[in-house]
Amino acid sequence: MPVSIWWIRRDLRLEDNFALEQASLAGAVIPVFILDDHLLGRNAPRRQNFLFQGLSVLDQELKKIGAGLVLRRGNPLEELARLISETGAEIICAEEDYSPYARRRDFQIGRFLPLRLTPGMTLHHPKIVTKMDGSPYSIFTPYKNKWMSLPISYKFIPVRGIHWYSAASLLSVPLPPSSSDALFPAGEVEAKMRLNTFFREKLNGYEINRDRMGLDATSMLSPYLRFGMIAPSTVSSRAFEAVHRACNPVETASARSWLNELTWREFYNSIFYHFPYVIKEAFRPGMRDIAWNRPGLELKAWQNGTTGYPIVDAGMRQLKSTGWMHNRARMVTASFLVKDLLINWQLGEKWFMENLIDGDPAANNGGWQWVAGTGTDAAPYFRIFNPVTQSKRFDPSGEYIRRWVPELAEVPNEFIHSPRSMPHDIQLSTGCLIGKHYPLPIVNHEQARISALERYRKSN
Repeated sequence: MPVSIWWIRRDLRLEDNFALEQASLAGAVIPVFILDDHLLGRNAPRRQNFLFQGLSVLDQELKKIGAGLVLRRGNPLEELARLISETGAEIICAEEDYSPYARRRDFQIGRFLPLRLTPGMTLHHPKIVTKMDGSPYSIFTPYKNKWMSLPISYKFIPVRGIHWYSAASLLSVPLPPSSSDALFPAGEVEAKMRLNTFFREKLNGYEINRDRMGLDATSMLSPYLRFGMIAPSTVSSRAFEAVHRACNPVETASARSWLNELTWREFYNSIFYHFPYVIKEAFRPGMRDIAWNRPGLELKAWQNGTTGYPIVDAGMRQLKSTGWMHNRARMVTASFLVKDLLINWQLGEKWFMENLIDGDPAANNGGWQWVAGTGTDAAPYFRIFNPVTQSKRFDPSGEYIRRWVPELAEVPNEFIHSPRSMPHDIQLSTGCLIGKHYPLPIVNHEQARISALERYRKSN
Protein backbone atom coordinates (compact mmCIF):
# COMPACT_ATOMS: atom_id res chain seq x y z
CA MET A 1 0.00 0.00 0.00
CA PRO A 2 1.30 3.51 -0.77
CA VAL A 3 2.51 5.60 2.16
CA SER A 4 1.75 9.28 2.87
CA ILE A 5 2.94 11.77 5.45
CA TRP A 6 0.55 14.02 7.35
CA TRP A 7 2.86 16.86 8.31
CA ILE A 8 1.19 18.49 11.30
CA ARG A 9 1.94 22.20 11.81
CA ARG A 10 -0.96 24.32 13.05
CA ASP A 11 -3.66 21.64 12.76
CA LEU A 12 -3.47 19.60 15.97
CA ARG A 13 -6.79 17.86 15.38
CA LEU A 14 -8.20 14.69 13.84
CA GLU A 15 -11.62 15.88 12.69
CA ASP A 16 -12.34 18.47 10.00
CA ASN A 17 -8.77 18.26 8.79
CA PHE A 18 -8.25 18.56 5.03
CA ALA A 19 -4.55 17.73 5.22
CA LEU A 20 -5.26 14.50 7.07
CA GLU A 21 -8.06 13.67 4.63
CA GLN A 22 -5.76 14.14 1.62
CA ALA A 23 -3.04 12.06 3.24
CA SER A 24 -5.53 9.26 3.98
CA LEU A 25 -6.66 9.20 0.35
CA ALA A 26 -3.06 8.82 -0.80
CA GLY A 27 -2.04 5.86 1.36
CA ALA A 28 -1.21 4.64 4.87
CA VAL A 29 -0.74 7.75 6.97
CA ILE A 30 2.28 8.70 9.09
CA PRO A 31 1.37 11.57 11.49
CA VAL A 32 4.52 13.69 11.85
CA PHE A 33 5.39 16.81 13.78
CA ILE A 34 8.80 18.43 13.36
CA LEU A 35 10.25 20.50 16.17
CA ASP A 36 11.68 23.35 14.11
CA ASP A 37 14.52 25.06 15.99
CA HIS A 38 13.92 28.25 14.02
CA LEU A 39 10.49 28.53 15.64
CA LEU A 40 11.35 27.02 19.02
CA GLY A 41 14.24 29.45 19.42
CA ARG A 42 11.76 32.25 20.01
CA ASN A 43 11.03 33.36 23.55
CA ALA A 44 7.44 32.19 24.07
CA PRO A 45 7.40 29.71 26.99
CA ARG A 46 3.65 29.66 27.60
CA ARG A 47 2.73 29.18 23.98
CA GLN A 48 5.33 26.47 23.49
CA ASN A 49 4.13 24.71 26.63
CA PHE A 50 0.58 24.77 25.23
CA LEU A 51 1.86 23.38 21.93
CA PHE A 52 3.75 20.56 23.64
CA GLN A 53 0.69 19.72 25.72
CA GLY A 54 -1.41 19.71 22.56
CA LEU A 55 1.00 17.33 20.86
CA SER A 56 0.92 15.04 23.88
CA VAL A 57 -2.89 14.97 23.83
CA LEU A 58 -2.93 14.37 20.07
CA ASP A 59 -0.49 11.47 20.48
CA GLN A 60 -2.80 9.94 23.10
CA GLU A 61 -5.79 10.26 20.76
CA LEU A 62 -3.84 8.71 17.90
CA LYS A 63 -2.84 5.76 20.04
CA LYS A 64 -6.51 5.12 20.83
CA ILE A 65 -7.14 4.47 17.14
CA GLY A 66 -4.06 2.38 16.52
CA ALA A 67 -1.62 5.07 15.44
CA GLY A 68 0.91 7.30 17.11
CA LEU A 69 2.71 10.58 16.61
CA VAL A 70 6.17 10.54 15.03
CA LEU A 71 8.20 13.41 16.41
CA ARG A 72 11.38 14.68 14.80
CA ARG A 73 13.59 17.65 15.53
CA GLY A 74 15.66 19.67 13.09
CA ASN A 75 15.42 21.26 9.67
CA PRO A 76 11.99 20.33 8.19
CA LEU A 77 13.39 19.73 4.71
CA GLU A 78 16.06 17.36 5.99
CA GLU A 79 13.73 15.52 8.38
CA LEU A 80 10.99 15.04 5.78
CA ALA A 81 13.51 13.81 3.22
CA ARG A 82 14.83 11.34 5.79
CA LEU A 83 11.30 10.08 6.50
CA ILE A 84 10.62 9.56 2.81
CA SER A 85 13.83 7.61 2.53
CA GLU A 86 12.91 5.46 5.54
CA THR A 87 9.31 4.74 4.55
CA GLY A 88 9.00 5.23 0.81
CA ALA A 89 6.27 7.82 1.36
CA GLU A 90 5.02 9.25 -1.92
CA ILE A 91 3.40 12.46 -0.72
CA ILE A 92 3.51 14.96 2.14
CA CYS A 93 0.18 16.61 2.97
CA ALA A 94 0.14 19.74 5.12
CA GLU A 95 -2.25 22.54 5.92
CA GLU A 96 -1.11 25.76 4.25
CA ASP A 97 0.25 28.45 6.58
CA TYR A 98 0.31 32.11 5.49
CA SER A 99 3.13 33.51 7.60
CA PRO A 100 6.18 34.79 5.67
CA TYR A 101 8.47 32.20 7.26
CA ALA A 102 6.06 29.33 6.57
CA ARG A 103 5.66 30.34 2.93
CA ARG A 104 9.43 30.53 2.38
CA ARG A 105 9.89 27.18 4.11
CA ASP A 106 7.14 25.46 2.13
CA PHE A 107 8.33 26.90 -1.19
CA GLN A 108 11.81 25.53 -0.53
CA ILE A 109 10.53 22.11 0.51
CA GLY A 110 8.17 21.96 -2.47
CA ARG A 111 11.14 22.31 -4.81
CA PHE A 112 12.64 19.05 -3.62
CA LEU A 113 9.88 16.97 -2.03
CA PRO A 114 6.29 16.02 -3.03
CA LEU A 115 4.56 18.55 -0.78
CA ARG A 116 0.83 19.11 -1.20
CA LEU A 117 -0.65 22.06 0.68
CA THR A 118 -4.33 22.00 1.60
CA PRO A 119 -6.72 24.71 2.85
CA GLY A 120 -7.94 24.82 6.42
CA MET A 121 -6.15 27.53 8.39
CA THR A 122 -8.94 29.95 7.45
CA LEU A 123 -12.46 29.40 6.19
CA HIS A 124 -11.63 31.17 2.92
CA HIS A 125 -8.19 31.31 1.37
CA PRO A 126 -6.78 34.86 1.04
CA LYS A 127 -6.59 34.41 -2.75
CA ILE A 128 -10.37 33.96 -2.85
CA VAL A 129 -11.46 37.03 -0.85
CA THR A 130 -10.34 39.69 -3.32
CA LYS A 131 -11.73 42.58 -5.34
CA MET A 132 -13.23 42.16 -8.78
CA ASP A 133 -9.84 42.80 -10.37
CA GLY A 134 -8.16 40.19 -8.16
CA SER A 135 -6.34 42.69 -5.95
CA PRO A 136 -6.47 42.22 -2.17
CA TYR A 137 -8.58 44.23 0.24
CA SER A 138 -6.74 46.44 2.71
CA ILE A 139 -9.81 47.82 4.52
CA PHE A 140 -11.80 45.56 6.81
CA THR A 141 -15.43 46.42 5.96
CA PRO A 142 -15.21 45.75 2.20
CA TYR A 143 -13.26 42.58 2.99
CA LYS A 144 -15.93 41.46 5.44
CA ASN A 145 -18.73 42.12 2.96
CA LYS A 146 -17.00 39.99 0.33
CA TRP A 147 -16.10 37.30 2.89
CA MET A 148 -19.71 37.09 4.07
CA SER A 149 -21.02 36.79 0.50
CA LEU A 150 -18.92 33.78 -0.43
CA PRO A 151 -20.48 30.32 -0.40
CA ILE A 152 -19.30 27.99 2.32
CA SER A 153 -17.95 24.71 1.03
CA TYR A 154 -17.87 23.29 4.55
CA LYS A 155 -18.12 19.56 5.03
CA PHE A 156 -17.65 17.55 8.18
CA ILE A 157 -14.59 15.33 7.80
CA PRO A 158 -14.71 12.48 10.33
CA VAL A 159 -11.85 10.22 11.37
CA ARG A 160 -12.84 6.86 9.99
CA GLY A 161 -11.49 4.32 7.59
CA ILE A 162 -7.97 5.74 7.79
CA HIS A 163 -5.11 3.31 7.31
CA TRP A 164 -2.24 4.20 9.61
CA TYR A 165 1.34 3.34 8.85
CA SER A 166 2.95 1.08 11.44
CA ALA A 167 5.44 3.55 12.84
CA ALA A 168 6.88 1.41 15.63
CA SER A 169 10.18 1.07 13.81
CA LEU A 170 10.53 4.79 13.11
CA LEU A 171 12.69 7.05 15.21
CA SER A 172 10.67 9.48 17.31
CA VAL A 173 12.33 11.94 19.67
CA PRO A 174 10.68 12.62 23.04
CA LEU A 175 8.44 15.62 23.50
CA PRO A 176 9.98 18.50 25.44
CA PRO A 177 8.68 18.63 29.03
CA SER A 178 5.45 20.55 29.60
CA SER A 179 2.75 20.98 32.21
CA SER A 180 -1.01 21.24 31.98
CA ASP A 181 -2.45 24.75 32.11
CA ALA A 182 -5.53 24.94 34.33
CA LEU A 183 -6.94 27.90 32.39
CA PHE A 184 -6.26 26.40 28.97
CA PRO A 185 -6.11 22.58 28.95
CA ALA A 186 -4.82 21.60 25.52
CA GLY A 187 -6.50 19.40 22.95
CA GLU A 188 -9.28 18.97 20.42
CA VAL A 189 -11.78 17.61 22.94
CA GLU A 190 -11.35 20.67 25.18
CA ALA A 191 -11.74 22.99 22.19
CA LYS A 192 -15.02 21.36 21.16
CA MET A 193 -16.31 21.50 24.71
CA ARG A 194 -15.55 25.22 24.93
CA LEU A 195 -17.28 25.87 21.65
CA ASN A 196 -20.40 24.03 22.80
CA THR A 197 -20.38 25.75 26.19
CA PHE A 198 -20.06 29.16 24.57
CA PHE A 199 -23.00 28.57 22.25
CA ARG A 200 -25.11 27.11 25.03
CA GLU A 201 -24.37 29.64 27.80
CA LYS A 202 -22.78 32.82 26.45
CA LEU A 203 -23.56 33.50 22.80
CA ASN A 204 -26.94 35.17 23.26
CA GLY A 205 -25.44 37.79 25.57
CA TYR A 206 -22.22 38.21 23.61
CA GLU A 207 -23.01 41.55 21.96
CA ILE A 208 -23.93 43.12 25.31
CA ASN A 209 -21.19 41.57 27.44
CA ARG A 210 -18.21 40.94 25.15
CA ASP A 211 -16.35 44.15 26.07
CA ARG A 212 -16.94 43.82 29.82
CA MET A 213 -13.52 42.84 31.06
CA GLY A 214 -14.72 41.60 34.44
CA LEU A 215 -17.16 39.10 32.94
CA ASP A 216 -16.54 35.62 31.60
CA ALA A 217 -18.40 36.41 28.39
CA THR A 218 -16.09 35.34 25.56
CA SER A 219 -15.41 31.95 24.02
CA MET A 220 -11.72 31.72 25.13
CA LEU A 221 -11.10 29.72 21.95
CA SER A 222 -8.20 31.79 20.60
CA PRO A 223 -5.37 29.44 21.75
CA TYR A 224 -7.19 26.50 20.19
CA LEU A 225 -7.68 28.29 16.88
CA ARG A 226 -4.03 29.37 17.02
CA PHE A 227 -2.85 25.76 16.91
CA GLY A 228 -5.77 24.32 14.98
CA MET A 229 -7.10 22.21 17.83
CA ILE A 230 -10.42 23.20 16.32
CA ALA A 231 -10.97 24.04 12.67
CA PRO A 232 -11.95 27.57 11.59
CA SER A 233 -14.53 25.91 9.33
CA THR A 234 -16.11 24.22 12.36
CA VAL A 235 -16.28 27.45 14.32
CA SER A 236 -17.46 29.58 11.39
CA SER A 237 -20.18 27.14 10.37
CA ARG A 238 -21.56 27.21 13.93
CA ALA A 239 -21.54 31.01 13.86
CA PHE A 240 -23.40 31.18 10.53
CA GLU A 241 -25.88 28.63 11.84
CA ALA A 242 -26.46 30.78 14.94
CA VAL A 243 -27.16 33.82 12.77
CA HIS A 244 -29.73 31.93 10.75
CA ARG A 245 -31.40 30.41 13.81
CA ALA A 246 -31.56 33.59 15.90
CA CYS A 247 -35.09 34.24 17.17
CA ASN A 248 -34.87 37.92 18.11
CA PRO A 249 -32.73 41.03 17.44
CA VAL A 250 -30.55 40.46 20.52
CA GLU A 251 -29.64 36.92 19.47
CA THR A 252 -29.04 38.06 15.90
CA ALA A 253 -26.77 40.91 17.00
CA SER A 254 -24.76 38.59 19.26
CA ALA A 255 -24.29 35.91 16.60
CA ARG A 256 -23.29 38.49 14.00
CA SER A 257 -20.91 40.16 16.44
CA TRP A 258 -19.09 36.90 17.16
CA LEU A 259 -18.95 36.08 13.45
CA ASN A 260 -17.48 39.55 12.92
CA GLU A 261 -14.64 38.72 15.32
CA LEU A 262 -13.90 35.55 13.36
CA THR A 263 -13.78 37.65 10.20
CA TRP A 264 -11.14 39.92 11.74
CA ARG A 265 -8.94 36.84 12.21
CA GLU A 266 -9.34 35.96 8.54
CA PHE A 267 -8.73 39.57 7.47
CA TYR A 268 -5.43 39.80 9.31
CA ASN A 269 -4.34 36.49 7.78
CA SER A 270 -5.20 37.94 4.38
CA ILE A 271 -3.07 41.02 5.11
CA PHE A 272 -0.20 38.74 6.13
CA TYR A 273 -0.57 36.74 2.93
CA HIS A 274 -0.75 39.66 0.49
CA PHE A 275 1.48 42.14 2.34
CA PRO A 276 4.12 40.04 4.14
CA TYR A 277 6.30 43.09 4.81
CA VAL A 278 3.99 44.08 7.68
CA ILE A 279 5.83 41.64 9.92
CA LYS A 280 8.80 44.02 9.83
CA GLU A 281 7.35 47.49 9.24
CA ALA A 282 4.21 49.60 9.16
CA PHE A 283 1.59 48.81 6.53
CA ARG A 284 1.30 52.51 5.70
CA PRO A 285 4.54 54.01 4.35
CA GLY A 286 3.72 57.41 5.81
CA MET A 287 3.73 55.96 9.32
CA ARG A 288 7.18 54.38 9.25
CA ASP A 289 9.10 57.39 10.57
CA ILE A 290 7.21 58.39 13.72
CA ALA A 291 9.57 59.92 16.27
CA TRP A 292 9.11 57.37 19.06
CA ASN A 293 10.40 57.94 22.58
CA ARG A 294 13.35 55.86 23.68
CA PRO A 295 12.11 52.92 25.78
CA GLY A 296 13.21 52.94 29.38
CA LEU A 297 11.52 52.83 32.77
CA GLU A 298 8.16 53.64 31.19
CA LEU A 299 8.31 50.48 29.09
CA LYS A 300 9.17 48.43 32.18
CA ALA A 301 6.27 49.99 34.09
CA TRP A 302 3.92 49.06 31.25
CA GLN A 303 5.24 45.50 31.08
CA ASN A 304 4.94 45.04 34.85
CA GLY A 305 1.55 46.72 35.23
CA THR A 306 2.73 49.64 37.37
CA THR A 307 1.70 52.62 35.23
CA GLY A 308 -0.69 54.17 37.74
CA TYR A 309 -3.64 53.60 35.39
CA PRO A 310 -5.61 50.71 36.93
CA ILE A 311 -7.21 49.34 33.77
CA VAL A 312 -3.85 49.26 32.01
CA ASP A 313 -2.15 47.63 34.97
CA ALA A 314 -4.91 45.06 35.35
CA GLY A 315 -4.56 44.01 31.72
CA MET A 316 -0.79 43.76 31.84
CA ARG A 317 -0.87 41.76 35.07
CA GLN A 318 -3.48 39.41 33.67
CA LEU A 319 -1.16 38.82 30.72
CA LYS A 320 1.85 38.21 32.94
CA SER A 321 -0.07 35.88 35.25
CA THR A 322 -2.06 33.82 32.74
CA GLY A 323 -0.61 34.36 29.26
CA TRP A 324 -3.97 35.68 28.09
CA MET A 325 -5.72 39.03 28.11
CA HIS A 326 -9.26 40.18 27.38
CA ASN A 327 -9.45 41.67 23.89
CA ARG A 328 -10.68 45.06 25.11
CA ALA A 329 -7.78 45.13 27.55
CA ARG A 330 -5.40 44.36 24.68
CA MET A 331 -6.61 47.44 22.84
CA VAL A 332 -6.46 49.67 25.91
CA THR A 333 -2.99 48.57 26.98
CA ALA A 334 -1.67 48.79 23.42
CA SER A 335 -3.06 52.29 22.97
CA PHE A 336 -1.48 53.37 26.24
CA LEU A 337 1.98 52.17 25.19
CA VAL A 338 1.80 53.75 21.75
CA LYS A 339 -0.26 56.90 22.25
CA ASP A 340 0.39 57.79 25.91
CA LEU A 341 4.00 56.68 26.23
CA LEU A 342 4.86 57.18 22.53
CA ILE A 343 6.81 53.92 22.47
CA ASN A 344 7.16 52.03 19.20
CA TRP A 345 4.28 49.60 18.66
CA GLN A 346 6.75 46.92 17.57
CA LEU A 347 8.08 46.65 21.13
CA GLY A 348 4.55 46.01 22.36
CA GLU A 349 3.92 43.52 19.56
CA LYS A 350 7.09 41.66 20.59
CA TRP A 351 6.12 41.62 24.28
CA PHE A 352 2.68 40.23 23.50
CA MET A 353 4.15 37.52 21.27
CA GLU A 354 6.54 36.52 24.04
CA ASN A 355 3.77 36.24 26.63
CA LEU A 356 0.49 35.36 24.91
CA ILE A 357 -0.55 31.72 24.91
CA ASP A 358 -2.65 32.52 21.82
CA GLY A 359 0.00 34.73 20.19
CA ASP A 360 -0.71 34.58 16.48
CA PRO A 361 1.66 36.54 14.21
CA ALA A 362 -1.06 37.79 11.87
CA ALA A 363 -3.66 38.75 14.49
CA ASN A 364 -1.11 40.21 16.89
CA ASN A 365 0.55 42.30 14.20
CA GLY A 366 -2.80 43.41 12.81
CA GLY A 367 -4.11 44.38 16.23
CA TRP A 368 -1.04 46.40 17.12
CA GLN A 369 -0.97 48.20 13.78
CA TRP A 370 -4.69 48.95 14.12
CA VAL A 371 -4.14 50.57 17.51
CA ALA A 372 -0.94 52.32 16.46
CA GLY A 373 -2.58 53.81 13.38
CA THR A 374 0.10 52.36 11.13
CA GLY A 375 -2.10 49.68 9.63
CA THR A 376 -5.09 49.34 7.33
CA ASP A 377 -7.33 52.15 8.65
CA ALA A 378 -8.13 55.35 6.78
CA ALA A 379 -7.29 58.04 9.38
CA PRO A 380 -6.61 56.11 12.57
CA TYR A 381 -4.12 58.26 14.43
CA PHE A 382 -6.99 60.28 15.89
CA ARG A 383 -8.12 57.15 17.73
CA ILE A 384 -6.59 57.48 21.19
CA PHE A 385 -8.18 55.53 24.02
CA ASN A 386 -8.62 57.37 27.30
CA PRO A 387 -7.72 54.71 29.88
CA VAL A 388 -9.98 56.19 32.56
CA THR A 389 -12.97 56.50 30.24
CA GLN A 390 -12.41 52.98 28.93
CA SER A 391 -12.21 51.71 32.49
CA LYS A 392 -15.47 53.35 33.53
CA ARG A 393 -17.27 52.08 30.47
CA PHE A 394 -16.03 48.50 30.31
CA ASP A 395 -15.29 47.74 33.97
CA PRO A 396 -17.84 49.98 35.70
CA SER A 397 -17.71 48.32 39.12
CA GLY A 398 -13.95 47.78 38.99
CA GLU A 399 -14.30 43.99 39.25
CA TYR A 400 -11.58 43.36 36.68
CA ILE A 401 -9.25 45.90 38.28
CA ARG A 402 -9.69 44.48 41.79
CA ARG A 403 -9.03 40.96 40.54
CA TRP A 404 -5.69 41.82 38.98
CA VAL A 405 -4.58 44.83 41.02
CA PRO A 406 -5.27 43.59 44.57
CA GLU A 407 -3.76 46.66 46.24
CA LEU A 408 -6.85 48.53 44.97
CA ALA A 409 -9.30 45.93 46.27
CA GLU A 410 -10.77 48.16 48.98
CA VAL A 411 -10.90 51.37 46.94
CA PRO A 412 -14.48 52.66 46.53
CA ASN A 413 -16.09 52.49 43.10
CA GLU A 414 -15.96 56.24 42.62
CA PHE A 415 -12.15 56.23 42.79
CA ILE A 416 -11.29 52.79 41.39
CA HIS A 417 -10.72 54.09 37.87
CA SER A 418 -8.53 57.00 38.94
CA PRO A 419 -7.09 56.36 42.43
CA ARG A 420 -4.95 59.49 42.34
CA SER A 421 -8.17 61.50 42.89
CA MET A 422 -8.89 59.66 46.15
CA PRO A 423 -8.76 61.94 49.26
CA HIS A 424 -5.97 61.16 51.70
CA ASP A 425 -8.28 60.07 54.50
CA ILE A 426 -9.91 57.48 52.22
CA GLN A 427 -6.47 56.30 51.12
CA LEU A 428 -5.67 55.71 54.79
CA SER A 429 -8.94 53.91 55.49
CA THR A 430 -8.54 51.62 52.47
CA GLY A 431 -4.89 50.88 53.21
CA CYS A 432 -3.83 52.12 49.79
CA LEU A 433 -1.59 55.18 49.76
CA ILE A 434 -1.14 56.43 46.22
CA GLY A 435 2.54 56.75 45.47
CA LYS A 436 3.40 54.12 48.07
CA HIS A 437 1.10 51.10 47.76
CA TYR A 438 0.01 51.93 44.23
CA PRO A 439 1.98 54.19 41.86
CA LEU A 440 1.07 57.65 40.71
CA PRO A 441 0.34 57.85 36.96
CA ILE A 442 3.59 57.80 35.02
CA VAL A 443 2.16 60.16 32.39
CA ASN A 444 -0.60 62.75 32.08
CA HIS A 445 -3.04 61.35 29.54
CA GLU A 446 -4.31 64.69 28.21
CA GLN A 447 -0.82 66.05 27.68
CA ALA A 448 0.30 62.76 26.14
CA ARG A 449 -2.65 62.85 23.76
CA ILE A 450 -1.64 66.26 22.45
CA SER A 451 1.96 65.12 22.01
CA ALA A 452 0.90 61.96 20.19
CA LEU A 453 -1.30 63.83 17.73
CA GLU A 454 1.54 66.24 16.98
CA ARG A 455 4.05 63.45 16.40
CA TYR A 456 1.67 61.62 14.12
CA ARG A 457 0.82 64.74 12.11
CA LYS A 458 4.50 65.40 11.49
CA SER A 459 5.01 61.83 10.27
CA ASN A 460 1.87 61.45 8.20
